Parts: sequence; C-alpha cells; structure tokens
Amino acid sequence: MFGAIKRFLIGRPLKSYELGEQKLNKTKALAILSSDALSSVAYGPEQILIVLITISAAAFWYSIPIAIGVLILLSALILSYRQIIFAYPNGGGAYMVSKSNLGVNPGLIAGGSLLVDYILTVAVSVSAGTDAITSAFPALHNYNVEIAIAFVLLLTVLNLRGVTESASILAYPVYLFVLALFILIGVGVYNILTGNVSSELHTPIGTPVAGISLFILLKAFASGSSALTGVEAISNAIPNFKKPAPNNAAKTLLLMGALLAVLFTGIVTLAYYYGITPKAEVTVVSQIAEGVFGRNFMYFFIQVTTALILILAANTGYSAFPLLAVNLAKDKFVPRMFLIRGDRLGYSNGIIILGLASILLILVFNAKTEHLIPLYAVGVFLPFTLSQSGMMVKWLREKPKGWVPKFIINTVGALISFIVTMVFFLTKFSQIWSILIFLPIIVFIFHKINKHYLAVGDQLRLTTCEPALTIQGNVMIVPVAGMTHVVENTLNYAKSLKPEQIIAVYVSFEREEEKIFEAKWAKWQPEIRLVTLHSYYRSIINPLRKFVDTVEHKAKEGNYQVTVVIPQFIPKKGWHNILHNQSSLLIRTFLLYRRNVVITTVPYHFKK
Repeated sequence: MFGAIKRFLIGRPLKSYELGEQKLNKTKALAILSSDALSSVAYGPEQILIVLITISAAAFWYSIPIAIGVLILLSALILSYRQIIFAYPNGGGAYMVSKSNLGVNPGLIAGGSLLVDYILTVAVSVSAGTDAITSAFPALHNYNVEIAIAFVLLLTVLNLRGVTESASILAYPVYLFVLALFILIGVGVYNILTGNVSSELHTPIGTPVAGISLFILLKAFASGSSALTGVEAISNAIPNFKKPAPNNAAKTLLLMGALLAVLFTGIVTLAYYYGITPKAEVTVVSQIAEGVFGRNFMYFFIQVTTALILILAANTGYSAFPLLAVNLAKDKFVPRMFLIRGDRLGYSNGIIILGLASILLILVFNAKTEHLIPLYAVGVFLPFTLSQSGMMVKWLREKPKGWVPKFIINTVGALISFIVTMVFFLTKFSQIWSILIFLPIIVFIFHKINKHYLAVGDQLRLTTCEPALTIQGNVMIVPVAGMTHVVENTLNYAKSLKPEQIIAVYVSFEREEEKIFEAKWAKWQPEIRLVTLHSYYRSIINPLRKFVDTVEHKAKEGNYQVTVVIPQFIPKKGWHNILHNQSSLLIRTFLLYRRNVVITTVPYHFKK
C-alpha cells in the first residue's frame, strides 16, 4: 500500500542515466530559481512603508530615494554573483566563496545562515501567499496556518517528483505573475501620466517631514532590502542547469535582476503616487490593484497570481537547500544522507527535511509573515556580506587581468550588505536576536559532525586502523523462550556453522518453570548445553547481558568470537507484530552495541 501511494504521489523511479533530462533550461530555471526574488516585490516595498508610517504618511515620498538605494545594492549583488558563478561553477555560492577565501568558520557561518534562510524562504513565502489569499477572501483569515501547511505539503510532493517536472508545473504561475504586474504597473503609470491620479493622494517629493532621521531612513532601507532575498539562489543551484551550466546560470541571473528592478521600482512608484498606507489585513499590492482597476476581474487576477508566486517562491528554497546541503555533506559538515538521490533523481532527504522544518516554523510563528521577514532578511545579508568579502580577498590574492573593477563591485556590495546587516541588528534586535544563539550552535554542530566523520575515516582506513584480530573459533549463544520450530530452526543453523560450542540460554521468572524446562530440554536437545538464568525482576535483558559479558571475557582470552544467534518469527501480516512482545528485537537492539559480540538473527516465516 505504501509503495502504491508513493508511486501515485511521486511517480515511477528514474534510472541514473536519465539525470541529464532533469537539468533546467533558462526559461524554466528563471521561473523556479527566481520566484523567491521576484515574489519579494509583493512585500519588500510594503516593509519600507511600514517603517516610514511610524513618522507620518507625509514621509512616504522617501520611499523613492530608498528604492534607488535598493536598486544600487541589487546591481552590485547581481554583478557580484555573476562573478561567483564563473569562479565557482560547481555551485555552493556564499558557502564555497567564504570557505575558500575567508576560512572554514566564515564558510560555515554563510552555509548555516543559508540553510536556515532557505527554511525561512519556504515559511515566509507560503505565509505571505496565504496573506494574499485571505486579503482577497477575508472569510479564510482564521485558517492561515492550515492553508500554509497544505501548500508546503503540496510543494514538497511536487519537488519529490523531480526538478524538471516541478519546474514545468510552476513556471506558468511565475510568468503569469510577471505579466499581471507589468499590466498593473503599465496601467498605473499611464493613469499617473494622464492625470487620472489625484495629486492630493501623495506628498510632493522633497517636502520637509518633522521627525525624519538618518536612522529611520537606514531602517526603511534595510527593510526594503528584504526584496533582494533569493538573489543568491542561482549561484547555489548551478548544477541544475543544462550545459554550459555557468553561462546559462549567468544569463538567468541577469534577466532575474532586470525583472526584479523593474517590478520593485514600479510597485514603489505606484504605492507612492496612489497614497497607499500599509494595513494589517490588506497587502500593499492588493490596495494598488484595487486603486488602479477597482475590485474587478483584473484585481482578482493580480491577487491570485501574487498569491501563487508568493507560495511558489518557496520553491527556490526547495531547489537551493538540497544542493547547498550536498556541498556541506561533501565536506563532511552535515549527514551524508543529503548526498543520496531519490527515486526521481532529486536529493529527497534534503527536500523532506526542508518541508518538515518549514511546517514547524509556520506553527511556531502562527504563519505571521511580519514576524519572519526580519530573521529571514538578516539570514540573507550575512552570507551576502561574507560572499562579497570573500570575492574581495580572492581578487586581491590572485589579481587576474581586469580584477580592479571586479574588486570595486564586490567592495561596494560588501559595504552596503554589511550596513544593512548592522541596521537589522540595531533596529530589529528583538526579532532577530535568536540568530546570535542558533547560528553558533549550528556551526558547533557542523564541527562535531565533521570531527565524527574524520574519526570514522581514520578508524576505517587500512593504513591507520588497528590490525584485525585473529579468530580461533566461534562460541554461539542462542536465547530461547521455549521448544518450538523457531528455536529448532535457529539451532540447526548454528550447528551448520560448526562452532566450538553452542550454549542455549533460558531466562525464567519462576523456579518451577525452570526445572520443568530443563527436564524437557534434556530429552529434546541433549547435545546442546542449556544455561538457565533466574530473573528476580522479570527482566530478560539484564540476566542475558551479564551472561554474555561473562562468556565474552573468557572467550577473549582464547581469541574466540562470541556470536549471539537470535531466533525470530516473522508474522504473515505486518500488523500482527503488535500482537507480540518483540523480545528478539529488544535483545538484538540492546546487544548490538556490545563490543566484540556478533548479532545474528535467524528468521522463521509464518505461512498463515
């Protein structure tokens, strides 16, 4: 049943040589890897207004120069990540750049930040998309959490089906969103130019505003920079592109940057001219659409496409998280299970863990986007700062031809990213303080995992591990619970291996039972030695453990191997297992970690 459900949800397994068919062309890659960055225009401009409204609505004109600052930062980031794509064509982005040029710990900080950030990408995007749906349909507002979780489960299943299939499905809503916003911006700008928008809706640019300060402007700039989250995703996912992967990734990045610049500028401009004020349960894009078109078909078309791309922006996390985890796993900083490809050739373990972690975040934060965005944004700008700084070090160290302009671009990007990061810490510390706790913990865990893998490798290596012990013979211990076909089958197996000795061990709770069992055993298996252990506390494990320890100690002196051969019957139906006490499973689990003891299970399958 499980197999049938899995095939229905995920599809048939793909052969390894079909991996090339799972690579993305530029059209699909733009949709699946740029959806996070493009979707952020739905909440990035709103974050600027939320800061400025603390002064007054008259301060909204400052959103224009702030937007110009965001565009400058966007340009620096796009040009920088284009350089990173060609310098590190195997992906890894900020993690690889930081580790290679700044050292292991900066690389792990960048990698840990991005792993958490991609989890936040899913949680923020789905929460924001849910907000857009409930803005259009207020009756659903009380079901935000349930709707968000349902979308996460849907995206997880889609991505488990494979990169190409998910991209084919998700590309249409992304391009519909871009089309919808171009129509919105085009009609809105036309209305402004033709005088159909009242000048009383906005304060003229340059109007003095009491209470405005550099600190407020920096805070608004940092908040608006949340629209740049997702810019780094393409550099992490280069292996997902068709050949030549770096060239295709670089072209996709430039196109994404151009689209993001146009959409962000357009939304900020319309929000200013239409005098939009941020509201708790109605998004800025919703208000702009209603102001431009009224509450008609185009309004609902924009709301639906906005909701879809906000939800599908989470797919950027599903594309980048597994690949970043692969790079960390190759360096032995995260579990090796992240290297395993699933039935559909995607890194299924990374996809599943990302989905589960995102659902947990949605539950903890109750699907409140505004609570997640600051933590989300600072988790992006920290790797931005490290990657730009890493590229600066790379150019200074290598000094290739034409390195000076590249160095200047990275320097500008590093400075602005650092300023944004610091502003986040200064202005939103109450919302992002947790990063100062969990990030060091994550880096510490990375080091512990790495230390474990290095220790394992050292012990497994033939040139460094201890020489293998010479085994003179085998002593077999068979725990028995009665005289049955299961025990008989196990004893016959043990005899076939011709060990030095076979010892049957029976644990009794009652003295009378013990005597009766010994008498029956002497008649049934006289050639097999029986040891009976009386358990005063009705435990099977403890008496057996002490006996195994005693035998092991004596066997070690003569270089004999102790093997515990466990009889186990297998019911015909899986659910029948709950009707039995699973003693064999408990014994095996407990003894598995005993040194120098081999555990062997001899199954006996029931026929009915």
